[in-house]
Amino acid sequence: MFTVMIARLLRLLPNQAKKTPMIPLQKVKMKKDVQVETSVKPTNISLYYPLEARQNKFPVYINFHGGAFIMHEKEMDDPYCRYLANQAECVVVNVDYAKAPEYPFPKPIEQGYEILQWIKRRADDLNIDAEKMMVGGQSSGANIAAALCLYIEEKGEKQPLLQVLSCPMLDFATPHAEKPEPDKWRARYPQVAHFLNMCYIPDKGQAEHPLASPVRAVVNGRLASALILIAEYDAFRPEAECYSEKLKASGVNVQEEIFIDCKHAFTHLGPKERAEEAWKLVAWKIRATAESYGN
Repeated sequence: MFTVMIARLLRLLPNQAKKTPMIPLQKVKMKKDVQVETSVKPTNISLYYPLEARQNKFPVYINFHGGAFIMHEKEMDDPYCRYLANQAECVVVNVDYAKAPEYPFPKPIEQGYEILQWIKRRADDLNIDAEKMMVGGQSSGANIAAALCLYIEEKGEKQPLLQVLSCPMLDFATPHAEKPEPDKWRARYPQVAHFLNMCYIPDKGQAEHPLASPVRAVVNGRLASALILIAEYDAFRPEAECYSEKLKASGVNVQEEIFIDCKHAFTHLGPKERAEEAWKLVAWKIRATAESYGN
């Protein structure tokens, strides 16, 4: 009960990333809001259709927002979903996934999997090409996207074409006090990060679980190709680089980009020029991946 109370208080804090978007708001052909029934909870998603496109059946990119697993909502990514839909000529599915501590690990991963299956079943109605599905997210959302690919592999099912991991948090097993935290306050009070972590992985032994900490996973070359965006001054940089090397060693096609002089969540908090560069790269990668499929 205590963790739930604190989490609800944290959710009342203003979301700076939503207040100052790095990308101007673009028009799209349609934004469709849908509630999907899942075993975790009814889940709100938004589907963004590109303003102009050359095809009838669109590739799809499923987005998981950031927020330390306990905060924020999908609307913080509304400008970026619009941008990606238009620039990549795809349908972007923005997921308002279940938050901890009410819905701890592995609930958001299971929820994400059910959303993916829901999209596949309704591909024709949604004008989506079910063979061209991609996933991605920022920070905690990137963790969910990476874990979702591992979860799909555990089930022996077909991987997405691409996983986009932006400033990913991929290692719960290493205490935050041992990570290279550039923020002096977070470095001085790692107990805050510990509390956030415990909201998502409350049970003993969960921190080492490969779906919670993908850096601990045994990976293989069947996993989705990856675009990994890393901020130079990010406490999570070592784990992102570790996972990148692990995927490469297993034979996964990985594009790793380090953004110099940037901190965690720079795609949402700036500097603006680097954020724009990052979103342009994500859009290009989604489009190029979809276009190269089957060639």
